[in-house]
Parts: sequence; C-alpha cells; structure tokens
Amino acid sequence: MDLLAGNLVLAASLNLVTQAIQIGAYAARYAGVITGRVATAISLFSLLVTASRLASLFMTPALGALADTTANPAIREHLSSVPPDALARFDAQMRIVVGAGSIGILIGACLLPMFAVMFVRGIRAFERTHSIPHALVRLLDPRVIADLLRELRPRRIRWSDFPLAAVPMKLLVANTVLFAVYAIGVVAAYDASVIDLDARTTASGLSGLVNGIGTVAFSLFVDPTTALIVDKTVQGERPRRDVSAMICWLVVSAFIGTLLAQAILAPAAEYIAAGAHLFVHPVHQP
Repeated sequence: MDLLAGNLVLAASLNLVTQAIQIGAYAARYAGVITGRVATAISLFSLLVTASRLASLFMTPALGALADTTANPAIREHLSSVPPDALARFDAQMRIVVGAGSIGILIGACLLPMFAVMFVRGIRAFERTHSIPHALVRLLDPRVIADLLRELRPRRIRWSDFPLAAVPMKLLVANTVLFAVYAIGVVAAYDASVIDLDARTTASGLSGLVNGIGTVAFSLFVDPTTALIVDKTVQGERPRRDVSAMICWLVVSAFIGTLLAQAILAPAAEYIAAGAHLFVHPVHQP
C-alpha cells in the first residue's frame, strides 16, 4: 500500500484548509473591535467556523477509507490484529494528516490581515444589505478581491506590539489543549480502529472521548475569556493592541497545540481502543 495514497492527500489537504480557516476566523474578533459591531462579528465568526467544519466532513470518510485499507487485508486473512508494518504505515499516514493541520495554522496566520479586512467589509456590507448571502456576493467584487490581495504583502512583525502580559495565561493553556485534542480526536479514533479489530466500528465513533476535553476547554476558558477581552476593548477599558496580542498568542498556542498532538496521538488512540474494547467486551461482575 502506497504511503501517500489518494485518500491521504485528500484528508491532509482538507485538514490544512480547515485549520487555516479556523485561524482566519480569529480575525472576526478584531473586526468586531474596529467596527464596534461585536455581535455581528461573532455571527460571521460562527459562519466561517461552520464552513471549516463542513470541509472536515469530507475528511472523515477519507480517514475511514485509509483505516479500512489497512484493516481489511488482516480481516480477510482472519488475523487477530493488523501486522506491525501495516500499523506503522497507518500511524505515519495519520501523523501526516495532523502535520498538515500545523501547516494550515501557519498559512492561516499569514492570511490574518486579509481575513481581518474581509470581516470588516463583510460586516459593513451586511449592515447595508441586511443579508448574509448579499454580503458574501459583495466580497466577490473584483475591487474587493484586489483590496484583500493587497493585504498579503509582507509585513515586519514587532513582538513588542503583541505583549504576552496582555493575555491571560489560562487562556493560552486552554487553547493549546483545545487544538491538541481537536487535532487528533477523529484521527485517534481511526487509529484505534486498526489497533483493536474486534471493536473497529465502535472505536471509529468514539472521537468524543478525546474531543470532549477540548469542548470543555473551549466552553469554560477560551470562548468566555476572548469575548471578555473584546468587550472590554470595545468599552474602552483595554487598548485595541490587547486584542491584536490575544489573536497573535492564540495562533502561537494553537500551533504549539498541534505539535503537542503528535506526542499524544498514540496514547489517545490506545485510550479510545480501550474504551471501545469495554463497549464490545464489557466486564461482567460475578
């Protein structure tokens, strides 16, 4: 089986795009501060995140196909487990998918200025038309596209413009955990499906055992804290620079999270495989 199979290229490409869009969505917070339309900016943020999740829907069957291609020969030969060489190849494929997400974060970071202008224009277009579809069509105007492309020019970054002290450390830690577990939730589930062939279908549906940790981090720490910083900035209690610093360090922590994901992928897969095994072979008390 070729390491760089077609489904692997598809899954890695979609994960790259998904992560780039997720990072680009951060610019909605800054656009909300610039325009003073925080609620509208959050709505557009949700729209972009939804679009990224739709892209990830196509990644899941590609991962499933890779898992099936790995497990099916062992099943046909009535083996109790996948041979070690096939397991190692599949693990390498899953790590390529996760690594593509890290690259996507870097691409999204480079596109942040463009996303910020896009959100500002989108908010103002929505205020004029009162229609999201019409606002999206307005963004397709050649003059708007030209303005967006001009934002891609290289910029000199001065780290003094992004003070780390302006961002709560608990926010960065929670965001690192969030991206670490979200980067491998589905991937680890399919990795677990080839570890325990008896529970392969159960394992592929247990990504929530890992993603649930990220959901808690997002709901308790990431979303409320970022919203509070934006609100205080709009109210004049914080300088606008704090929002820029927040976005900058969120991107850095997200990238670190996806690197950390490589280290926890194998333990997460074993964790899901153990959970799936308990569902298929429950322990009966005497």
